[in-house]
Amino acid sequence: MSDPCIICVAITGSLPTKANNPAVPITVAEQVESTHEAFEAGASIVHGHVRNDDETPSSDPEKFARLKEGLEKHCPGMIIQFSTGGRSGAGHTRGGMLSLAPDMASLSVGSNNFPTRVYENPPDLVDWLASEMKAHDVKPEIEAFDLSHIFQAAKMHADGRIKDTPYVQFVMGVKNAMPVDRDVFDFYIKTVKRLFGEATPWCAAGIGARQSTLNDWAVSSGGHARTGLEDNVRLDRDTLAPSNAALVRRVVELCETYERPVATWTQARRILGLKEVAA
Repeated sequence: MSDPCIICVAITGSLPTKANNPAVPITVAEQVESTHEAFEAGASIVHGHVRNDDETPSSDPEKFARLKEGLEKHCPGMIIQFSTGGRSGAGHTRGGMLSLAPDMASLSVGSNNFPTRVYENPPDLVDWLASEMKAHDVKPEIEAFDLSHIFQAAKMHADGRIKDTPYVQFVMGVKNAMPVDRDVFDFYIKTVKRLFGEATPWCAAGIGARQSTLNDWAVSSGGHARTGLEDNVRLDRDTLAPSNAALVRRVVELCETYERPVATWTQARRILGLKEVAA
């Protein structure tokens, strides 16, 4: 298999704190430094959240603006993807940073259960977020926590609410949502190819201890992989990950095992249909 593999690094998220792992980057400066190291290790997409000084999640556009500025300066060419997830805010505040025109943003098109609450994505909010992404030329990454989310993304693409062919990410391993199941994973791939075309790129993310499992399945099946301290703070049961870069390097090793080159940022932009930029 010779197709390049895109590695996305989810650097911070909304939940992990330094008490969970001191390597979790909280401040914008820490996030930029951690991303730069992961970029050098092989990541071509950064999935970003921002935090308050007390480590609680934030949706402050000013923080996102400083993060974007730092990433563009220190990781030139890297694809910047912002989160519009529900843990950082409510309603339209979840998309307040989209006017900054990052390359990509996450888009959850349906609701589902999380460990202790319902992750609410009502249709009117989903439509508003999609319209903001379209207005600011931001490519959505569909976070599919359930099979129905893939079908909803296809419907939104067909009726024009999503402009380009969606980039679908399978999220597996969240407690009370979709477990890590190989038959389901394979059916996800089959469904994406049937709805969007055989050559459509897709990605997978595993939560917690199953991160490495999903990395392996994605790389070996011709997809793209997400890793990072947002989803998993450990290398194994007994070892904290020393950095986001360490988790990226683990995916790089899988790419070597399955004889897939790691996508450069220029290749990743081409694969995802994003605008070319000068480094």
